[in-house]
Amino acid sequence: MRSPPLEDAEEFVATGYPERVNLTRRELLLGGVGAALAGGGIYELVDRLTPAPKRAAPALPHLPEQHIVEDLRIVTSDGVQVFAPPLHSELVTASLRAADTDAALADVRSELEQRLAKLDATYSSTPSGLVVTVAYGLPYFDRYVPRQAATYLPIDRRATTDSTKPVRVLTPARTFPSDPSNVVLEQNEVAVLLRSDSRAHIEAASKLLFGDDALFHVTSIRRGFAGGGFAGGPGLPKQMASAAGVAGADLIPEGAELFLGFTSTQKQQPGRERIANFETLGYVDIGPHGYFTHGTHMHVSHLYEDLEAWYLNFTHQERVNTAFRPGLEVPAATLTVKQGQAQVQNAAGVVRDYDRYRTIGHSGSIQPASRLQQTHVGPDGVVYERGTPIPHRADFNTLDNPFFWSAQPQRDGMQAGANAGLHFVVFNPTSDDFNRGRLAMDGVLPDGRVLSFAPGSRGQGFNSVLTTTHRQNYLVPPRAHRALPLSELRA
Repeated sequence: MRSPPLEDAEEFVATGYPERVNLTRRELLLGGVGAALAGGGIYELVDRLTPAPKRAAPALPHLPEQHIVEDLRIVTSDGVQVFAPPLHSELVTASLRAADTDAALADVRSELEQRLAKLDATYSSTPSGLVVTVAYGLPYFDRYVPRQAATYLPIDRRATTDSTKPVRVLTPARTFPSDPSNVVLEQNEVAVLLRSDSRAHIEAASKLLFGDDALFHVTSIRRGFAGGGFAGGPGLPKQMASAAGVAGADLIPEGAELFLGFTSTQKQQPGRERIANFETLGYVDIGPHGYFTHGTHMHVSHLYEDLEAWYLNFTHQERVNTAFRPGLEVPAATLTVKQGQAQVQNAAGVVRDYDRYRTIGHSGSIQPASRLQQTHVGPDGVVYERGTPIPHRADFNTLDNPFFWSAQPQRDGMQAGANAGLHFVVFNPTSDDFNRGRLAMDGVLPDGRVLSFAPGSRGQGFNSVLTTTHRQNYLVPPRAHRALPLSELRA
């Protein structure tokens, strides 16, 4: 099935979009969280442009993990198998309204679990249903359960070997060499990630969890979309950016999954999504209590993407060099470039590319940190071959500027109009594991070698066209402890 023609998007914009956007932006500035939860804004256009793919709706039992999307559809793009992600994503950040007493926390914990259980009973954790992931930032643990966290939060074995004291799996977000000086390191207590092919399912869940202000004070709402380009036609990113009037939208290749063109959801081995669990790779000392078994770490950031700089200042070959590695030969129309175990670049290869070209590729530079260096067998018996990627990505395109709604619009730099960007959401075993990969993206390799780049240099890969605005790390507890983890141990 081909996507509807771009003229449909233009007609939508001409007849209804400006009024909704003006209303939404006015509400953003005035702090109207209730209205923001109720309206999808331009993201309602996704369903007009790309009908939800036909997927089976199996009654699958919910896994002990919160972060895994079950029953993902597999499609072929440029001869490579890829996962078709859920079309819609929404991430809501918040602080708790609970008083710091055992009784108050017990009431909120019970109410939150009842609401989450209702969603579980209504939807499977699949694209046709609804995937709900509740995560907690350090401010939650520091405010409500500091003593329990000191005992139960797992320890990062690798990071601890390089430190004078134990390092937990969750550490404060940091900036990186290519980050601008004004990056906001957020301090949210809670983040809830909602993913589904159905915008209605996400709206229902968002209203149930946040609509009455009883449990949470919402601090931001972040929305976007993924996929939509595998069935032919212009592709969802091109159509959405064009409808929003984003500069450079016409330059996005037809069929692209992401604004920057290349596909990111390549299929790996079955069950590999559990590679990001705390217990899988042995990076983490889960502790004698095993409280956070089946949990993981989540990093959230927002990035602006300069489409005109990417498509006008870089030739196709230069985009391949930047996205993957210098000198890689890829036909001009190819969007899905195979990145399996056989294509993994090691640190020596990254250094050779730097010495020869004075540039590094995005995928190639992070692979020494983000891919397994030897075969590993997980506790569930799954064999992870050498070269298997460790991060489990859940990022999505956005037209937020930088968020759909913010409780602190001045601090967050809220602006009218749309802008191409990415809400980057990724699951890693620990904060330190994420940091290692992100540092490698800046030329700081796992073995300690540092490849020198001037700020904003083209040689630094994607970083020359990306601008990060916000960052925060979160801990994703297992499903059994998703409602105010550790709070039941206070009594």
